[in-house]
Amino acid sequence: MQNVDQMVKEAKERTLKEYQENVRLKEDTAFANHMGWSDINPYEIVKRVSKKTLVVREMAAVEDESWKPEFIVGGFGGHCTNNNNQKWNIKPNLDNSLIRIRLSKNKGWRDKWGRRFQIDNKPRKKYDYNF
Repeated sequence: MQNVDQMVKEAKERTLKEYQENVRLKEDTAFANHMGWSDINPYEIVKRVSKKTLVVREMAAVEDESWKPEFIVGGFGGHCTNNNNQKWNIKPNLDNSLIRIRLSKNKGWRDKWGRRFQIDNKPRKKYDYNF
C-alpha cells in the first residue's frame, strides 16, 4: 500500500500532464488570441519554431458596421446591453511586429511580458464596452 505523500505526488504529476496535453498546439490551429482581462485580440501564427515556441503577429480588427453598441443608463457612464453580440472584420496586418509566445509548464501560452494567449482555429476579437 502506497503512502499518502506518494499518492499526492502522482496525482499532481498526472494533473500537470493532462493540462499540458490540453494546451498543446494542434496542426490545424492558425491563430493565437490574446486574452486580456475582458478583451480578446486576434493574432495569427506566422511560424512554428518548436512545439513550445510560436512566432505571432497581431491582426487588424475593425468593428463591423452592421453591429452598433446599445447603451442604457448604469455603471460608470452606461451599460452596453449587446456587448456579447459584437461583430468584427479581422484581417492580417503585415505592418505589425512579430513576437514569440512560449508554452509554460503550468501557465499556458505566454509572451515575454506575461500576457496570456489561447490557441484557436479562428481569430477572435472582443472589446468590453462596460469598462
